[in-house]
Order: sequence, then structure tokens, then C-alpha cells
Amino acid sequence: MKMKVSPSIEEYLENIYKLEEKQSLARTKELAERMHVGLGTITNTVEMLERQGLVVHRPYKGIKLSEKGRRIALDVIRRHRLAERLLTDILEMDWSIAHEPACKLEHGLTEEVIKSLGRVLGHPKTCPHGNPIPTRCGGIVEEKSESLIDLKPKEHGTVVKITEEDHDLLQHLCSLGLVVGKSVRVEEKIPFDGSVVVKLNDVEHSLSSKVASAIYVKK
Repeated sequence: MKMKVSPSIEEYLENIYKLEEKQSLARTKELAERMHVGLGTITNTVEMLERQGLVVHRPYKGIKLSEKGRRIALDVIRRHRLAERLLTDILEMDWSIAHEPACKLEHGLTEEVIKSLGRVLGHPKTCPHGNPIPTRCGGIVEEKSESLIDLKPKEHGTVVKITEEDHDLLQHLCSLGLVVGKSVRVEEKIPFDGSVVVKLNDVEHSLSSKVASAIYVKK
């Protein structure tokens, strides 16, 4: 039987999971920034999550999900990414604005609804931004890819996923035509600020290190 938690706790576990994906631990400061709350709130909530056996907090290092916390986080992510598919594939909403309403929908979708939704959508493997949709059992299959920030000059690849689903970022990438399925080549890497110059459709664009690190390509 699945452990029932509040939508707020689901949000915390989901964001801890995403931070763990990037750097193996979720640091409290970064979690506070993602959740838009103060450090005091983070400290109190993490203590409560640890008492419930959902996370392990290592002082001065960071937070890791327990196995129980990870299962819940993956279930939330599954619901979220299928909700995004519903919004873009069925309701024809633009991919750059689907993330926020999906955040609200994910908490109200029951397992029965998710089953039906998956069937109607044709059991998609990824969300509209290319991120893998976990299975009902909590499995997750990642396509082999590399962050654009790690490519060398003159290397190129096809965009397979955008890991940050911020509305402004997605709109910016849309305006450049830098979306899933597009081919992009690294032209130059700027040591001074870590930015990357890429070529897309014979047009060069400069991307900050933060933006480039959120774009994953298959070489």
C-alpha cells in the first residue's frame, strides 16, 4: 500500500529527487531556491521528512531520499509528466507553459486515472521536454545523452531532453528553435563566464552555462 502524503510533501520529495539527479545530494540552499521558501522552513520540513523516514539528512553535506521517499517522488514525477502529455498532446497546449498547470494536476490524479491516461496517450516514454516517464513500478529508463555544456567545440548532437522546465527558459529555447529533436553544434566555449556558442540552422547563439547545462543531446 502506498504511503499517502500531502501535496506539499510530494513537492519537496520531487524537488529533492531532481537535485539528487544532478549532484547526488540535495543541498538545503538549492532546495530553498527551488521551493521559494526560507532556509528555516527547509530545515523544519527536512527534519519532519526525516522523522517520517522519507529522507536522510547529512549535516553540512545535504539531503538524500530514502527508498520510501524515492518511490513517492517517482510516482509524483510519473503523474506530472503524464499530465504534461495530456496538456500538450490532447489539449494542444504549448510545451513551454504545460509545466505549471501539470504541477497542480499531478496531485489530484489517481492511479486509475493515470492508467487510463497512459492508455489513451499510447504509453509515452517521455514528457514533452524529453524527460523519461517512470513506470508504475518506479522504473526509469534514461536515454544515453550528454549535457551541451560538456561537449567540445565542433561536436554536435540531437537534443533529447531539457531538464529544467522553467517557463521563461522554455520560451527562450522555443524562440531559438532549440527544442527536442533538433540538431545543434557547439562552436565555441567561453572560459571567462562558461557560456557556450552553438550553431542551430546555420545561426549562432550564445547560451549561458546554466542554460547549456539543462540541454541534453545524443551525439
